Amino acid sequence: MYRLLALDIDGTLVNSQNELTDATRAAVLRAKDAGVQVVLATGRRYSRALPLVAPLRMHVPLITASGALIKDPVDHRTLFRADFGPEVLGNLLALLSSAGHDPVLYADTYAEGFDYYCWRIDVEQPALVEFYEVNAGCERVCPDLLTRPPQGVFAGCAMGTRDAMLELARDLDHQLPGQLYAHVLRSPRYHKGFMCEIAPYGVSKWSGVLHLADDWGIRPEEICAVGDDVNDIPMIEAAGLGVAMGNALDEVKAAADRIAPCHDSDGLVEVVNWLLDG
Repeated sequence: MYRLLALDIDGTLVNSQNELTDATRAAVLRAKDAGVQVVLATGRRYSRALPLVAPLRMHVPLITASGALIKDPVDHRTLFRADFGPEVLGNLLALLSSAGHDPVLYADTYAEGFDYYCWRIDVEQPALVEFYEVNAGCERVCPDLLTRPPQGVFAGCAMGTRDAMLELARDLDHQLPGQLYAHVLRSPRYHKGFMCEIAPYGVSKWSGVLHLADDWGIRPEEICAVGDDVNDIPMIEAAGLGVAMGNALDEVKAAADRIAPCHDSDGLVEVVNWLLDG
């Protein structure tokens, strides 16, 4: 009945210790062996999602940056990349600058050895200081980023307190309607702040899943999507079977058809049992 299984990574595929357990790995392989296409749909950057492919021992397309970049991990070929367009990106940067936020802009530059552009790294905001420390060496500093942004930017983020990021998301939606998709979440990698992730309008994990499903002749009702955070809601709501993990946020559970056990209890094992055993 379900031909595609779309899995979030943090809080879903891996547990709270960032581990892919043997039981979860075996369950995902069982689904694949039964003929179910498996894709990973994550907010992670491509370079951070890539290490999970080898332990799965299967060809798993990577939907990264919450749907803005899809790559084939075998040869790092880009299957889809979102695009802001120069006018939209300029408007976004102007708004971020006027609000006092330093932008981080993601680019499809894995082959060049870095993941994102930034304006500067000598910052004082605790959340952004932590971001640059955790991701040391992944940046390319562009002093003229705000006035002459590079080509190929497909998504970005700002960092700060939860209230500041929620206010930023509301401002983006109000001042640039129909141009952007923004959501606020807290990555398990960071402890000093929240992220406001920003992508071109219409780009989400679900749009990325559909891009691959269309190529494979798979209908939306034949897709099962599993996740735990706000950036998973579009695919959980739209999939034929939307599953929230037991550790998911309340708003994610409210959007789901079913609730699985939590990630620290190998909840994906139960999800695969539902798909294959009824």
